[in-house]
Amino acid sequence: MSVQISPSILSADFARLAEEAKAVEGADWLHVDVMDNHFVPNLTLGLPVVESLRKATDTPLDCHLMIENPDRWAPAYVEAGASSVTFHAEAATAPVRIAREIRAKGARASMALRPATPIEPYEDLLPELDMLLIMTIEPGFGGQPFLDIMLPKIRRTRALIDKHGLDLWLQVDGGVSAETIERCAEAGADNFVAGTAVYGADVPAAAVRALREQAAAVHRH
Repeated sequence: MSVQISPSILSADFARLAEEAKAVEGADWLHVDVMDNHFVPNLTLGLPVVESLRKATDTPLDCHLMIENPDRWAPAYVEAGASSVTFHAEAATAPVRIAREIRAKGARASMALRPATPIEPYEDLLPELDMLLIMTIEPGFGGQPFLDIMLPKIRRTRALIDKHGLDLWLQVDGGVSAETIERCAEAGADNFVAGTAVYGADVPAAAVRALREQAAAVHRH
């Protein structure tokens, strides 16, 4: 498994997004948290900001839609410039259709699960996806502490991916830091969203490199 680090701009300075995007060049993805104040209790950014970010950085955009009605909105985020679009299982009416629409438009399709949502009911959908996101906090706000109780779910998800022989990335998002990334990697995650741990560091790009090395060391053993 190759390790990928996706810094979350939720922890960046929104007044300086272009500079903040450049500060993490060398990251695999730029994680863009889209919140609508309905699905989660916070309002962040939407399509116009994604379009602007696409022009401001060469790092591919990984858009995490924490919104109601992703069935309607997900394809628009591909058109706005996202290379990967994640919708929430809990908000989607027709997850297979959304995944196929995202893929048809040329992006990677990903589905996210909130902490209380089990993976098992979605086993048959996994071949339709390019990535699965296990939330390791309740979505809505950055800077929350990592939920260790999610580690067994990450393990079970990795086991299902391996059982079906799928080339499916397993992403974790929430409280990922130098203190927690190794546990996530041991459980089977290979794509790590980090907000505060990257943008709270003196040199964000160095934090990205350090996190990648930490997780890669686990996968090597």
